[in-house]
Amino acid sequence: MSDVIVIGGGAAGMLAAAVSAEAGARTILLERNERVGRKLLITGKGRCNLTNDCSAAQVLENTPNGSKFLYSALNGFPPNEVMSLFKSLGVPLKTERGGRVFPISDKSTDIVDALRSYVMRSGAKINRHHVTGIEVRGESLFDVITKTDTLRCCSIILATGGMSYPATGSDGDGYKFAQALGHNLSKLRGSLVPLVAEPEVCGAMQGLSLKNVRLSVFDGRKKTIFSDFGELLFTHFGLSGPLALSASAHMRDFDNKKYHIIIDLKPALDEKKLDLRILRDFEKYKSRDFANALGDLLHKSMISVIIEKSGIPHDKKVHSITREERMRLNNLIKSFRIEIEGPRPVDEAIITSGGVALKEINPKTMESKLIPGLYFAGEIIDADAYTGGYNLQIAWSTAFAAAKAATKNLTS
Repeated sequence: MSDVIVIGGGAAGMLAAAVSAEAGARTILLERNERVGRKLLITGKGRCNLTNDCSAAQVLENTPNGSKFLYSALNGFPPNEVMSLFKSLGVPLKTERGGRVFPISDKSTDIVDALRSYVMRSGAKINRHHVTGIEVRGESLFDVITKTDTLRCCSIILATGGMSYPATGSDGDGYKFAQALGHNLSKLRGSLVPLVAEPEVCGAMQGLSLKNVRLSVFDGRKKTIFSDFGELLFTHFGLSGPLALSASAHMRDFDNKKYHIIIDLKPALDEKKLDLRILRDFEKYKSRDFANALGDLLHKSMISVIIEKSGIPHDKKVHSITREERMRLNNLIKSFRIEIEGPRPVDEAIITSGGVALKEINPKTMESKLIPGLYFAGEIIDADAYTGGYNLQIAWSTAFAAAKAATKNLTS
């Protein structure tokens, strides 16, 4: 019989298993895949943005869902301690724009390999098992049912992840286990997810990647709820790329609100400087049709869309374009509006928003308030943050809290 069984070999699960075993608990980590950390391997475009070089308070400021609940966990294992841990595991780190922390190698495999080695050195065992259910046999006594065996333990840490990227093993099984044991779930949806947005317009620009643009999100009250500068990708269904994914985390109420975005295609130029730029191009191409005068200013994939939205006939001679028409073009370039219809499916999201109800979890220990000895860690909990390493920080902090509490109960 084991003291602790950790279900799920992702970021939270591996850390929880290592910390539990280091505390002296007989620990088994169960993972259904051939290797642990499959989702970690693809985070940060394969570079693994493992945390943010900031304070615990700043992580909470970037956590729109569950920040109050996470206060104790984040202060118990804040970003600086996460960074110290990985450095001690032999992974040199670097900090990039916005405080994002990566391994110097830019290889997520270094993070996964370091964690796996940490688990093995701690004395925890990693077993490949596909868990199908959990049964409570008594006070702090559980049976973990797998496809091939039944394993008994005193405590369980559920770290099965969410529903995003199901090919990595995060297919929502943990939610089913929690519900079967009497827990309630908040609504599950994707966060840091591509956006469905005017498919006809965006589809006409499919494959176009815009760099160095500013994207702002507005809700139905015309309030700016997000604005950032970076890269955006047009797809057949709408928008993707870093800016769209970040923006999606701020659009949290599609049931009751309508959202739109404004793209500033030339953020380095104010309206006056942009007008001078347009005038220079118009002088250069004054004898050409309007459609043939925009190539120096815009990517060719955008030109037909801009022409249609401007209302200026494509075959109108440039020297005949009026000041009013030129101002419309200027405004369109500085304020390219796209209506957002909604997010793509949760299985396309980087993380799952929603999960086990926070009111049913002890925020200091991550222990279930309904079933003593059952703990939660990582994405399965109803708490999520914006992009920038904050979500992995939540995984580390909740896993650390769960492991410390589970082993304290066993040794007290």
